[in-house]
Amino acid sequence: MRKVAIYGKGGIGKSTTTQNTVAGLAEMGKKVMVVGCDPKADSTRLLLGGLAQKSVLDTLREEGEDVELDDVARPGFGNTVCVESGGPEPGVGCAGRGIITSINLLEQLGAYEEDKALDYVFYDVLGDVVCGGFAMPIREGKAEEIYIVVSGEMMAMYAANNICKGIKKYADAGRVRLGGLICNSRMVDNEEAMIKAFAEKLGTQMIYFLPRDNMVQRAEINRKTVIDHAPEHGQAQHYRDLAKTMDENDMFVIPKPLPIPELEKTLMDYGLFG
Repeated sequence: MRKVAIYGKGGIGKSTTTQNTVAGLAEMGKKVMVVGCDPKADSTRLLLGGLAQKSVLDTLREEGEDVELDDVARPGFGNTVCVESGGPEPGVGCAGRGIITSINLLEQLGAYEEDKALDYVFYDVLGDVVCGGFAMPIREGKAEEIYIVVSGEMMAMYAANNICKGIKKYADAGRVRLGGLICNSRMVDNEEAMIKAFAEKLGTQMIYFLPRDNMVQRAEINRKTVIDHAPEHGQAQHYRDLAKTMDENDMFVIPKPLPIPELEKTLMDYGLFG
């Protein structure tokens, strides 16, 4: 079973990229569980057809400790298993606790055991936070492969570099490694070349370049992944190709985060400030 976590700047498209990639893996016949690690509990809605899923924390609050796996895990597109960690009431408590509680509960309920025949577990993690509860998937070895969703925008690259610092810190004590950068295009000048150069400086790869296409938004409005909503569309094939590339990936590294002046020089070299 491969344990994957998707990180990236808030709003970069992590959840959309995760769900569409998981749909591609499911279409290949892979059994995948997705664990949403965002208090908004929106990491699985496209796989579930937009159905609201009760989060782990909500279930525990309402039903107490006596819960079954089926109470917190729902079947989604392509036989995927969908779980949402949830979070505390707004302004109360630590949202990162939801991740810790959820993963511990899933372990207790046997979600990861061999009889579940999982090929992948995906953790869709909130924003670029690499401390506290949000770092649990990498801090405690729950995830061993990290992919960072990025674009050619300055703050997206800053966030990716910061996440690499967290990966490097925890890689020294465990098996977590960076599998690559996924560029979710924002149509920035020289974007593909810039992200390839950035990845090389980090010691990793740009594993895939996802072009920007309005079909992604159309599918979301219809509460589906692109592969489910428009399987013949070119964007659906991009997600299939990303899934295949990820499935075949064998390059996992401890990243080398850039000093800020070098990161900014990369941005300038590719004309972002020109």
